[in-house]
Amino acid sequence: MTLDLHQRRLLVTGATGFLGRNLLEALAKAGYTNVTALSSKDYNLLEQADVRRMFAEHQPEIVVHLAALSAGIKANAERPADFYYVNLLMQTMVMHEAWRAGVRKYLTCMGGCSYPAHAPSPIHEREMWNGFPQIESAGYSMAKKMNLVQAWAYRVQHHFNAVVTVPGNMYGPFDNYNAHESHVIPALIRKVYEALARSDKEIIAWGTGAPVRDFVYVKDVARALVVTLEQYDGDEFFNISSGTQTTIKELYDTVVAQMGFPGAVRWDTARPDGQLFKGFDVARMQQLIGVACATTLRDGLAETIAWFKANYAVPGAIRL
Repeated sequence: MTLDLHQRRLLVTGATGFLGRNLLEALAKAGYTNVTALSSKDYNLLEQADVRRMFAEHQPEIVVHLAALSAGIKANAERPADFYYVNLLMQTMVMHEAWRAGVRKYLTCMGGCSYPAHAPSPIHEREMWNGFPQIESAGYSMAKKMNLVQAWAYRVQHHFNAVVTVPGNMYGPFDNYNAHESHVIPALIRKVYEALARSDKEIIAWGTGAPVRDFVYVKDVARALVVTLEQYDGDEFFNISSGTQTTIKELYDTVVAQMGFPGAVRWDTARPDGQLFKGFDVARMQQLIGVACATTLRDGLAETIAWFKANYAVPGAIRL
């Protein structure tokens, strides 16, 4: 099925979130104007009546479901039941009601944390069912993994055009900088910024700095999602990431240098490193949608840091 999205009613849930805001920008740049952007203030996606009302009132032809309960490893480890229940219930009802309402195309995302904890790096999509995810985030990870099962089931039984993608470790503008919930890059940027403001002589980093991650600039992911909407209707899920592996120590060195922090970085090796190697194989992405997430980490960090500095003191602009 080939759809001209410019002529279709497109609905985005989670539109005020990290990826949602960047996707809206990408859609606008691509010329899409018939877009309904919704947040939790508009509908309670944990209530089936509200989900049905959303579809009845907006009658979308295309749905991008990005609404989710997400946070960093600390919050996931403390509240696994919340992350499991909210994500599983919300995504199940939204996809079901999208099919029921006659939606022509449905796109959603899940995290790379849903891969098995011991999957070999760079992680290929075929590894998805070869083990259990990292235990600290397993509630969230297993709930999001069920997107694959539901998309398969609804495609087989109802011929429903549901597509699932797996973005890597995203960073960029509009990220969550809350100290209790944030991931490594927004947490680090805030830590260095506030250390500079206090004239601290050092910052403390968890672990050894040895873990390897595949960071992807969120604007690259947003552009890839637009291409996926326009060009891909298949049943294979695929990673969306840079395919470039960076150690946490290299990340710290880059951020500290770009932000001009003159102090030391002290590694607290009593703290856990987490999964040691986690990169993503991007061959399937390149094959299926023909794109690459090409923004270098250095360039993406520079843009992210500039955005953070410009918005830090703006009320409501950053999730602190």
